[in-house]
Amino acid sequence: MNDILPPDSARWEWLEGKVRTLMDRYSYRNIRTPIVEPTALFVRGLGEVTDIVEKEMYSFEDRLNGEHLSLRPEATAGVVRAVSENSMLYDGGKRLYYMGPMFRHERPQRGRYRQFHQIGAEALGFPGAEVDAELILLANSLWRELGLQGVRLELNSLGQPQERQAHRAALIAYLEQHSESLDEEARRRLHSNPLRILDTKNPGLQAIVNAAPRLIDFLGPESLAHFDRVKAILDANGVAWTLNPRLVRGMDYYNLTVFEFVTDQLGSQGTICGGGRYDYLMEQVGGKAAPAVGWALGVERVLELLKEQDKAAISLAPDVYAVVPSISSLPVAMRTIEQLRVLGLSIQMHASASADGSMGSMKSQFKRADGSGAAYALVFGDEELTRGVVSIKSLRDGVGAQVEQSLETVSLWAGNLQSRPTN
Repeated sequence: MNDILPPDSARWEWLEGKVRTLMDRYSYRNIRTPIVEPTALFVRGLGEVTDIVEKEMYSFEDRLNGEHLSLRPEATAGVVRAVSENSMLYDGGKRLYYMGPMFRHERPQRGRYRQFHQIGAEALGFPGAEVDAELILLANSLWRELGLQGVRLELNSLGQPQERQAHRAALIAYLEQHSESLDEEARRRLHSNPLRILDTKNPGLQAIVNAAPRLIDFLGPESLAHFDRVKAILDANGVAWTLNPRLVRGMDYYNLTVFEFVTDQLGSQGTICGGGRYDYLMEQVGGKAAPAVGWALGVERVLELLKEQDKAAISLAPDVYAVVPSISSLPVAMRTIEQLRVLGLSIQMHASASADGSMGSMKSQFKRADGSGAAYALVFGDEELTRGVVSIKSLRDGVGAQVEQSLETVSLWAGNLQSRPTN
């Protein structure tokens, strides 16, 4: 678990701002759920034999009432619980999104921490394949907004429970024939969660996995038709995709469409966003049955990819640095600064440099002004203020041109500065 400090925090805010704008464009509305939920919610929702429930959740007993609680390892189960408990679907489907920290006890590595952050989008109450496609288009639009390249989409369909059962039986029978070649993890999962064996990262099992029965070959006409409609919409929008029959996702609640956006630029942590349809989760957590589909992206991984591709170079520089030579100038200077901040300017004011309240030399203040990255310095000198003016010095034109502006009209200069186009 790590701190997020400036200037890195500015990249987080930039990314979150892009997401909020895009979610509004797609009419997805923000939902905020608790970080702590009953442990049973995740056991029912994610599955007892998933890695998350078995090995990764931070769970504890409430000392006051003995309730078993967990820090949320993912947000979908909590969103579904909130929608169910608050009867949000009484008047039709809902499109929701969230941002926040999740917790899993994993081995920390690049882009993966024990406290990590996700941004997710969930559409509940919509059974149609067009909403699966809409969510994929939403994520794809985000990569475009961020300027990310080299992100590819992988698709699969998990069908419906009865189709998975038929595939599961065939898969177990096939893997039992190769039981001596399976590693310890695969043997442990053979009868409890054989589908997850297909997602193994063990190079020694790849040949066995590649020849295993494919779930998509067990799908019936309705499941295939749903999948075909998703693909047709993606094709119509020019979104490239590849079929990955081994794509199963890590949670038990998925059915029909599943997908991941992956990159080759982050090493083993190549998945930056994943999701799919989960039509049975609402009922699993105790609510009334309702279809749903969604995705979540790893914020740390997306930011790592932005850094890898040299995107999102965020500047923390203020527009203006206020140079205040003497304490006696502070009341007028700070009144003017506040007026300009109301107009939208970002202003960093020089503060006293010592315990006795002295403001420091003009030379040291201009050095700090230049180091701040500000485009202009406002100089509130005693002599200027006596005449009712403030000096405006350009810090980035290589000339250092300086002009004076009346205190009464400096807001006009600020307005002109705000209206200039930015690159």
